[in-house]
Amino acid sequence: MEYGKLRVFVTSERDNRPIEGAVVRITNENAPENTIEQIQTDSSGKTVDIELPAPPLEYSMEPVANKPYSEYTIYIEAPGYESVEISGAEILPGEIAIQNKSLLPEITGEQNSVEFFVIPDHTLWGNYPPKISESEIKPITDTGEIVLSRVVIPEYVVVHDGPPNDASAENYYVRYKDYIKNVASSEIYATWPRETIIANILAIQSFTLNRVYTEFYRNRGYDFTITSSTAYDHKWIPGRNVFESISEVVDNIFTEFLSRPNVTQPILTQYCDGKRVTCPDVMSQWGSKNLGDRGYSAIDILKYYYGNTIYINSTETISGIPSSWPGTDLLIGSRGDKVRQLQNQLNVIAKGYPLIPLITADGIYGEATANAVRVFQGIFDLPQTGVTDFPTWYKISEIYVGVSRIAEYV
Repeated sequence: MEYGKLRVFVTSERDNRPIEGAVVRITNENAPENTIEQIQTDSSGKTVDIELPAPPLEYSMEPVANKPYSEYTIYIEAPGYESVEISGAEILPGEIAIQNKSLLPEITGEQNSVEFFVIPDHTLWGNYPPKISESEIKPITDTGEIVLSRVVIPEYVVVHDGPPNDASAENYYVRYKDYIKNVASSEIYATWPRETIIANILAIQSFTLNRVYTEFYRNRGYDFTITSSTAYDHKWIPGRNVFESISEVVDNIFTEFLSRPNVTQPILTQYCDGKRVTCPDVMSQWGSKNLGDRGYSAIDILKYYYGNTIYINSTETISGIPSSWPGTDLLIGSRGDKVRQLQNQLNVIAKGYPLIPLITADGIYGEATANAVRVFQGIFDLPQTGVTDFPTWYKISEIYVGVSRIAEYV
């Protein structure tokens, strides 16, 4: 029998701070009355990794008749908060599934309120509408079709959970990186080769940024950025777990997208699974997996499908952060305003995450700063190097903004 792992991270919707002592209970989809594991979160709001049975690895390596992931139900309870039930959480063999959940404060006078999430089939396993073909480059006119003057990584995207014309579908405000991680976990398998994962994430990011850059839906009278309909956009699922291997790639390349020469807008990089739906002029997901098996790099996979003129671009314009990454790693011996800013942010974060030690904001990256960074990295599932690299800088910025912004209103 093979196994995967599940890690649950619980925070408060009220102030973005971790919830210690939340009770997490796991049951199998086929036997909901039997608790497999019950565990509590630590002072950082996290559980230890829970090992759970999963199907054989080969099920996710080729399209087969057997479901390649096992499904579990996760129950989360904490005093003063609404309980949560997530049905259909996916576990892949050899992979760490991460279930993030912010709990809503319990409404005074109401008892036993529960927030429910049902996770549908993965898009490579279930039946979903095929993508309606679109031009990869949207025409630029003088009518205001293009609103932005440059490519910007948004802090949030507004996801319409249904087709564009479904007025009853809910809109969700989702952090950009969280959206990409959710879509990638819903549309490819985390067991695939790393270069295949990178290629698919670049395609997802470029498609999404095209929707942002062109204000595609807002220019058609809608109040959202993108939909969760596979006929129009990508599959995004409220409440679903993501996978550590996918999350790590997104943290490292979230500012990147795909371009063509002399075209400012990100390319609308469409794709299909290549088995149930064929698409001769765009990327096949299963085909990209096979190319990854053969040793192709991410850019070579993308050029195979989109042509040799496609290239990886990036932007330094990121909304919702105090300032951009300094361009080089901060490490012991580094000095200056960027170090001082980092130290101040870590001290604010430490108020909610007490494992992080308070440090002197003197602009000198010494052993104490490196240790605080190392603890932060451990809490937020980053390599514990003590070095503030690209993903660490932006994760610190993200958590700092979340904690400090809420604090302004309490």
